[in-house]
Amino acid sequence: MTIYIPTPLRSYVGGKNAVEIEAGTIAAALAQLTEANPELRQHLFTGEGKVRAFVNLYLNDEDVRYLPAKEDTAVRATDTLSIIPSIAGGTAR
Repeated sequence: MTIYIPTPLRSYVGGKNAVEIEAGTIAAALAQLTEANPELRQHLFTGEGKVRAFVNLYLNDEDVRYLPAKEDTAVRATDTLSIIPSIAGGTAR
């Protein structure tokens, strides 16, 4: 499958905007991604191994948080996983 890497995290994957991973589930794909790029782990996961609250994952444009199996959802080679960091903001005064 293809995992799309957002601009702020590309320095942790050699500057690539996408990485190809062979995995059976979203969780396995993320595990392989962070095993191959260990510095990326702290940006995606908490110390307890949970996906950080400000990291949004989309499997083929569907928000992983709303999938019945969440990160345990099965994936195919043709699937895409997009990592989208949340952007905090507010109004300027």
